[in-house]
Amino acid sequence: METLSEEQVWARGSENENAVGNLMLHLAGNVRQWILSGAGGKADVRVRDREFSARSGVSKQDLLERLEGVVNEAAEVIGGLTADRAMEKIRVQNYEVTVLEAVYHVVDHFAQHTAQIVFATKMMTHQDMEFYKHLASPAGHGETTP
Repeated sequence: METLSEEQVWARGSENENAVGNLMLHLAGNVRQWILSGAGGKADVRVRDREFSARSGVSKQDLLERLEGVVNEAAEVIGGLTADRAMEKIRVQNYEVTVLEAVYHVVDHFAQHTAQIVFATKMMTHQDMEFYKHLASPAGHGETTP
């Protein structure tokens, strides 16, 4: 997000694509619904369609703060789970899952959309995200590529 301009956060190549901003709203909504509401017992206030219909109006700083806040709250809920609670059944989006399944769903879902955000960012900025900067030289990982 730091490398994107406010305009790039809401850019989309077509109406069939999601902007980075939409994906950020969607991640926050998903974590809130599945973890804070489903596992944590808070009210489900999610309006999923709004996550995708937004075209602007939320700054990248606000998007980051919203997502960080929801993730921090989710970490507290997850950290407080007992083994018994993790195996309890809950209903989220008309799916009956255990609390543990809900957590795994969110982790997987988060990873998939994070990859989309990284890909979109690379496409717009043409920058290396340098996640594995230490691997730039063969000495960095002790292997050579054939």
